Amino acid sequence: MTKSIVLLLVEDEPLIMMNAEEALVEGGFEVMTASDGSEASDRLGDHAEGFAGLITDIRLKGDIDGWEVARRARESNPSTAVVYMTGDSAAEWASKGVPNSQLVQKPFANVQLVTAISMLLTQSDSSLNG
Repeated sequence: MTKSIVLLLVEDEPLIMMNAEEALVEGGFEVMTASDGSEASDRLGDHAEGFAGLITDIRLKGDIDGWEVARRARESNPSTAVVYMTGDSAAEWASKGVPNSQLVQKPFANVQLVTAISMLLTQSDSSLNG
């Protein structure tokens, strides 16, 4: 039996969350969700070691944005794969994004999201085994 790869998906738009979650599950991942940065931080605190990857919108409702969620995820587990989703914050990625992350521009095809996280997870695995 293979161990499932658990991802944390953070998105405050319900339709985008539903579509992304469905695509990731179809891609073979187990997905936990959070609808804002605060909820994501709580989930990270409860399950940080269990998340292989984080997929987060950058602009979230509340005080904690996606940049901060990713920093917290990496503090808990430095090997966490991070994919940012954004409609308008791509220019800030170089200065605010965590190293070795991917950015997917909204609107995106579901396959782009699955491919981005899969690539990062593969890179992470090969660096651990390399």
